[in-house]
Amino acid sequence: MASYENISSRGRGWLNRIKLWKLIIILSIILITVPLVAHYYLSSIGDEGQLGQGRRSRSTMNHNEEPNCCGQPSSLRSQIEELKRIKASVNKELVEMESRQQKLRVEIQGYNTHIEKLKNQYETTNKDLEKLKVSIEQARIAMAEAAERNMPEIHAPLRILPSADDEVYISPPFLPHSCSMHSCFDYSRCALSSQFPVYFYNPDNKDFPSIELNSLVKEAVKSVLGGTPYRTHDATAACVFIVLVGESNVLNNKAAFQEQLYNLPHWKGDGRNHILLNLAMTNTHRDIFQGVNTGRAMLAQSSFTANQFRPGFDIVLPPNFGRVSGDLWDDLQSLVPLRKKYLLSFIGEYTRRGSNGTLANQIGGDKYIQNGVFSNQGDLNSARILTVNPNNHDRHILSVQEITSDDIFVVSTLKKMYMSTQDSFFFQYSCDKEGVQDEPTVWTLCSPDLKRHEVLKQSTFSLILAPSNFSLVSTISIQTRLYEALKYGAVPVIVGEHLRLPFEDILDWRQAAIIVPSARITELHFFIRTISDPDLFQLRYTGRLYFEQYMGSTKHILNTLLAVLRFRLQIPPLPTKAEPSPSIFDNSTVPLKMDAADIEPESDEVLGPTEPPFPSQEYTRNFTISREVFHHPGDPFHLYPHTPFQPLLGSEAKFLGSGLGFRPIGKGAGGSGKEFNEALGGNLPREQFTIVMLTYERESVLINAIQRLKGLPFLNKVVVVWNSPGRPSPDLRWPDIGVPVHVVKTSKNSLNNRFLPYDVIETEAVLSIDDDAHLRHDEIVFGFRVWREARERVVGFPGRFHAWDVEHTGWHYNSNYSCELSMVLTGAAFIHKYYLYLYSYVMPQAIRDKVDEYLNCEDIAMNFLVSHITRQPPIKVTSRWTFRCPGCPQALSVDDSHFQERHKCINFFAKVYGYMPLLYTQFRVDSVLFKTRISHDKQKCFRFI
Repeated sequence: MASYENISSRGRGWLNRIKLWKLIIILSIILITVPLVAHYYLSSIGDEGQLGQGRRSRSTMNHNEEPNCCGQPSSLRSQIEELKRIKASVNKELVEMESRQQKLRVEIQGYNTHIEKLKNQYETTNKDLEKLKVSIEQARIAMAEAAERNMPEIHAPLRILPSADDEVYISPPFLPHSCSMHSCFDYSRCALSSQFPVYFYNPDNKDFPSIELNSLVKEAVKSVLGGTPYRTHDATAACVFIVLVGESNVLNNKAAFQEQLYNLPHWKGDGRNHILLNLAMTNTHRDIFQGVNTGRAMLAQSSFTANQFRPGFDIVLPPNFGRVSGDLWDDLQSLVPLRKKYLLSFIGEYTRRGSNGTLANQIGGDKYIQNGVFSNQGDLNSARILTVNPNNHDRHILSVQEITSDDIFVVSTLKKMYMSTQDSFFFQYSCDKEGVQDEPTVWTLCSPDLKRHEVLKQSTFSLILAPSNFSLVSTISIQTRLYEALKYGAVPVIVGEHLRLPFEDILDWRQAAIIVPSARITELHFFIRTISDPDLFQLRYTGRLYFEQYMGSTKHILNTLLAVLRFRLQIPPLPTKAEPSPSIFDNSTVPLKMDAADIEPESDEVLGPTEPPFPSQEYTRNFTISREVFHHPGDPFHLYPHTPFQPLLGSEAKFLGSGLGFRPIGKGAGGSGKEFNEALGGNLPREQFTIVMLTYERESVLINAIQRLKGLPFLNKVVVVWNSPGRPSPDLRWPDIGVPVHVVKTSKNSLNNRFLPYDVIETEAVLSIDDDAHLRHDEIVFGFRVWREARERVVGFPGRFHAWDVEHTGWHYNSNYSCELSMVLTGAAFIHKYYLYLYSYVMPQAIRDKVDEYLNCEDIAMNFLVSHITRQPPIKVTSRWTFRCPGCPQALSVDDSHFQERHKCINFFAKVYGYMPLLYTQFRVDSVLFKTRISHDKQKCFRFI
């Protein structure tokens, strides 16, 4: 017994060390083996009993000699029956054991399935835990930043207005013509946050009863200044006061005019903070302030003498020859071709000193036309001074005996210029008809204007000769020549550095014109011949920009005048207005929520921390805008919440006191995929992006597109632009994706609605996406990270390019696969919200009208705009070239007319801009460790990108 217990104990120890499935097999073997052994054992016992019984029988026979066999068959039968019962019992037990074995197998399979589920739940929970840890860390940093913040949140400046109590005494200047801003301007009326209130003396109030203003000037100025947001009707709150005094009829009594100025209700004895506006509507305009004591008032006009003009105080204006307002592109010349028929041109007539009129009046001989060229009889050997084309020896002849020594030198130098080269020039120094009267020593304009304009259109450069009388720093003739050169596409070449040009406070004229002193006239030909085509293009590009933004219409001139004053006073412009975004749901409608299960994510990558939505910081550079903003296309007349041109800090600054909002990778130590996906990194503080999704009558596609956005890192909000004419279906259920979904009701079906700067967009980054564009989360996050490093450009996925049509000398839109691209479609692209403002409010209206006409091309228009502003191509990310949307309704882009319209759009947009802004690029962007072999303990930035 002890031995059996010992064996049993060892058996139990052994069983405890084996697995469950082995135990089942062993039990099965035992259950089968034991009955067999028992059956064999019992059978042996039966045989032995029979043998013993025979022996006993034989012994009995020996004694009795009569055998006894009566009980033997009955005993055998009973034994057999017993064995059958045992066998049946064993079989039953075997069946029961098999059933239990099957049940155990099912239970084991269930346990294995449950274990796998637990493993998956563990992995998911672990990832969620990691995300939560990252989110907690981000929240902790945000709380620490909030506690350490030492400045308030910045918004658009609050308005602080002056009052009558702000009047201060300013000691009079030593001489009125020595006025400057610090000695003659009352800053107390113009607080930095005053928003620059302007009081405009209404010309209809008869403040100058004896002077009849030019009706065209009056109505144009009233139209512009009457509608400016800076205007105030409360004179006590005004920063500056504008008085329109020209163009007026000829003034016969300067004393009366001066008295009327001093009698203005807000003149206050010296005209402080007053601007006397004298606009030139014709090239016969004259200075009306000579001999008038204007006190501390600023003068704004086109004609100035040196002893009258006060640098940094008075303002030179361009002539007001254009329309009142509106786009100007249809009046301007194309920027190309760069090299035109004439290298340099000039048409004018010299006005000699004295009272006997122009020099042409004293030249003997009759003027006549010979071989199509103007000439005068006289000393032909010494007075030949110009040519149109040296190959046919065209000449303009006049005497130079009455010209001053400086002008004789200029004319003789120009004569040598055309005689020593094969370059074509057009010089005309006498007028076909009587020229426009101007100050003595001024090269006056020749009539008719049409001839001057036609010559300028054919000229690469246009010569502008300063008066030899240095006291004339600006004349209407000089300003007219500059105005016409910019308008008709010739680069101004100004000989004379003493001239004053329009809006010098904010415009750098050396970026739009060649300015040389008179002493450089001998080197002028060499100088302009050395200018390369790219430099020539940039000069013409800037010249057109200056004309379109600051000089081309009454509105542009007056807006720029106010901008100059604000710039001097360091007062920012008024904030631009965002577009209202009314919801498609009224107050009584509550959109239904979706009950269906969430769509499984396409990747289990951790792509970034889970953060609550937060807006981008706005108006951080209210008072730090430099004059550079006026040298680039855009809108310098409004203050924007943010622009893509923010300066960057040095890399160490974020660790040495300027780290507010920054999230360096690995807290500055760097790292691979794990650390990369825990922080946004980069060169700018953390931020989020807004998705703007355009949709039209395909609700199921829209809902699926929104569903796929759940769990997308860095997503602030989804703005759905509802272009459909009807409202959403009453039973339409909207998914809950963890961030707000705002559905904007539009007034009409227009693709321009995609780029309206809606007030619900609170981030700088905007992902413009079509409802049928299917992007993975990792693609979106990667595109966002790339955009943060090139936020002034379009960054997106589908690439296209513009191709030159040699046969028709025009442009074609091309969507074929190419190793070069120039556009990224905004059906899936990141852009800065600043461009939404420019697209909707600044870009020429003709482009938006063309988009509405074709119901097409808005993506091309945005690419044109951004390339025009930045002079850079877009950036393509990942290998995406197009999108497939199974089950979506047929798109417009499959129709051949779609491409024909896009061909037309490209050529029309190029005409509006005056050149082709699109630029080519030959690369796309992938993540840093893409296709890079790394060690097994490191993780790539993105698994598939």
